[in-house]
Amino acid sequence: MPYKPESYIAEVLGKSAANPFNPVAEGFRCPYIRDTCSKRSTSLPEPYPVCSIFNQDRQICVCPKRFQQVNFLKDVVHHCWPGERPSSIKAVREVKMKGFGNVDFVVAELQENGEIGQFLSVELQAIDITGTVMDAYQAWRTGTELNSKKSYGLNWGNVYKRYITQLIRKGYFHHHWGTKIVAVMQDAVYEYIRDWADFMRSSNVKDKNINIVFMAYKFEEDPNSPGSQRFVLSEVEGTSHANLQQAVLYKEPPSREQFCDHIQRAMNRTT
Repeated sequence: MPYKPESYIAEVLGKSAANPFNPVAEGFRCPYIRDTCSKRSTSLPEPYPVCSIFNQDRQICVCPKRFQQVNFLKDVVHHCWPGERPSSIKAVREVKMKGFGNVDFVVAELQENGEIGQFLSVELQAIDITGTVMDAYQAWRTGTELNSKKSYGLNWGNVYKRYITQLIRKGYFHHHWGTKIVAVMQDAVYEYIRDWADFMRSSNVKDKNINIVFMAYKFEEDPNSPGSQRFVLSEVEGTSHANLQQAVLYKEPPSREQFCDHIQRAMNRTT
C-alpha cells in the first residue's frame, strides 16, 4: 500500500507540502529568516528545509526559525515587560556568557547614558524527531510515494532532560537579576510540559515573583493564504524556577510494588 509523503511532511520552506514545488528553484530560501535555510542533515549535501511535520494528525513545528513568522519579540514586550515600556528598546541575538550558556534573544532597555536597564531573555523551542522523516521528504522531492508507513515520534524526553533543566537553571539566574526569561514554543510542547510537571502557574506574568514565562503559539488556517497555516499567540503563563523545579523533582513516585515487579522481570531475563 503506497503512502503519500505529504501525510508526514506538513511544510517545506514555509509552504504547505500538499502543493508540490521545487525547493532548488526557490534557492532554499527560508521566508522567516529571509535567507538560505540553515537546517542541515548529514544525509543531504543541501539544506533540509522541513519546517513542520504531522504527528497523530497534529501539525508540529520542528524548526525554531518557524516562530519568526510572527513578531514574538513584540509579544514578549507587550505581555511581559515589567512596568511602563521605556522609550528605547533594542533586541539582540545569541547572547552568551561563560557560566550561564546562551539565550536566543534579549530585548533590553538602552538608557541615555548607554547602560543597560531592564531586559528580558527569550528562548525559542521546537521539538526534535525520534526516528526520521527523511525518506518522506525525499519522496516528496521526487514526486513519488512511500512503499511503507513511516514510524517516527517526538523526542519528549529531551524536552525534560535538556530544555526544562536548563530553563530552571536560567530562571534561577534571572531571579537574582530581577528579571525574566521567556520560553517561546508551540502549544503542543507547552501542553506536554504543563501536563507532565503540573507546576503552579499564573497569567499575571508581570508579577515580580514570576521569572519564567511560557509563551505558546498555535497553528491555525492563514486567511491570507488558503491551505497554509500561521502561528497565533494562544497562551501566556508564568511560574518561578522554584515552583518548576519542585514540580519536576517531587512528582508522585510510582509504587514500590511496581518497581519490584520490574526488578523481578529483569532477574528472569538474566536466568
